[in-house]
This record gives sequence, C-alpha cells and structure tokens, in this order.
Amino acid sequence: MSSRPALGKIGVWTAALKTDSLPSEQVSEVAAELDELGYGAIWLGGSPSPDQAGVLLDATSRITIATGILSIWDHEAAYVAERHTALNAAHDGRFLLGLGVSHSALAGERYRRPYTAMKEYLTALDSAPAPVPASQRVLAALGPKMLELSRDRATGAHPYLVTPEHTAEARDILGKDSVLAPELKVVLDTDLDRARATARGYLARYLALPNYTNNFLRLGFEDADFADGGSDRLISAMFALGDAEVIRARVDEFLAAGADHVAIQTVTDSPLADVPRAQWRTLAEALPLDKG
Repeated sequence: MSSRPALGKIGVWTAALKTDSLPSEQVSEVAAELDELGYGAIWLGGSPSPDQAGVLLDATSRITIATGILSIWDHEAAYVAERHTALNAAHDGRFLLGLGVSHSALAGERYRRPYTAMKEYLTALDSAPAPVPASQRVLAALGPKMLELSRDRATGAHPYLVTPEHTAEARDILGKDSVLAPELKVVLDTDLDRARATARGYLARYLALPNYTNNFLRLGFEDADFADGGSDRLISAMFALGDAEVIRARVDEFLAAGADHVAIQTVTDSPLADVPRAQWRTLAEALPLDKG
C-alpha cells in the first residue's frame, strides 16, 4: 500500500486516555506530553470512538492518533468514514483507523462470523460518501485469514497480545510492504515476583476470550498454561518484565522479527485507568524514539 502512516518505531497503547475515563483537560495535557516526548503514535484502546480520538488530535501537533481498536459492532461504517475524513482534514492526516471484530463476550448477540463481518465493514467504508482509503486503516489481526485481509484491504495489521514469533509469522503473511504494528505489554518493575503478579492480574481477563487463547495454542502453548492467570512461561512470553533496558531488549526482538512499530502498553495494577506518566518518561529515554 502507498502512503504508509507515520508511526515511528514506538508508540503508546492506553485505554486510560478516553474522555469517559478522565477529564478532557487531563487527557489533552497527557497527550501533548507524549507528543513532546517523541513517541510516534498513541493507540487509544478500549473500543474508542472517532470523537474520542479527536480529543487527542486536538491536543497534539505531530503524533499519529490511532484507534486500537474501534469495534466494528459499536459504530456504523458510514459514521466512522465521515468522522475519519473530517478528523484527517483538520489534523494533517494524523488519524489512523484501527478496526477489529472484538469478542463475542463483549459484542453479545451482534457478534457473527467475524471474518465475513469485517470484509463487509471494509466494503462499507470503501463505498461511503467519504471513503476511508485502505492506506489509512489497519486491522486487529491474529490468525492467518485476518492477516491476509490486513494485507489486501488495509495498510497492515495491529496484533494485540502476541510474541516476536507471531510477529515473524505475521510478516511472512503480510509481505514487506504492509505495516506491522504489534502491541507489547510491559511491567516496569525489577521485582520479578511482583511484576509477574501484576502481569497475571491483567492477563486473566484475556484468558477468558477464545480469540486470544486460540492464538496462544497456535503459538505452541497448552491449556495448562492458561490456569491461575497464566503460567510463568506464558507470562514471560506475553510481557516484558523488568527495567527499561529489559524492555528495550524485548522491543528490539519485535523489530528484528519484522515489526515496523511497537505499541507499548505499560501495565500497572489498574492498567485501564492508570496514566503512568513517569513510566512513559522513563521508557522514552530508553526506547528508539524520534526526538528530533
């Protein structure tokens, strides 16, 4: 695809910077600091709307703002296309639309044949009065079919909760021209027992979602790895635990495996609500950001 999004090598993934979580003034202040620190993108998690991404766009001048991800069950394609066009026109094309099929446990009765539903949603975006170009959207993709769709009908993929091994496999499917921007969970804590406990507390919610456990099985894990919040082996594979240098080394593994960009999610005891500004500053010093 042409016109690849400007993501840099490192972004921040957070669900806390949604205006239903924090006052808009605080969201704007934090987004502006992440922009100044040199991160390439903010991936707004928690199934955000385009308008919530718009708050971050208003507060920043350089950084790409991406939805990571917008659930196709929550927002009509025509509305998304209209808002995407308006936001990019107002903000120099800095809005990247990340789309995903979410999970049956979250979408409820609306959830149906996710691969087919995503293809239909992309067709609706293509045929909207203000179409969303394929070069301005990425898909939350884990398995081969969704990765192929990311290659053929988007600019690339934004896989969540994966390993460098998955990244290498994804790159083989996507080819060299597609964007590959995996998310990576990190616990910035040198007490490894405590770091594992923090990671386990967060991973437990994902172990109830078959989309993720099925992908773990594809990667060679077993059902026994899913017990009690995840085995040490699973925790070590899905999280980077330790100081900034350890986290930098894991980021380098993802980049070496074929990632163009790594979206860092800093995990705390309340990762969906906390705004770990001190940790983002620490990581900004250790990670390969474009500070120019």
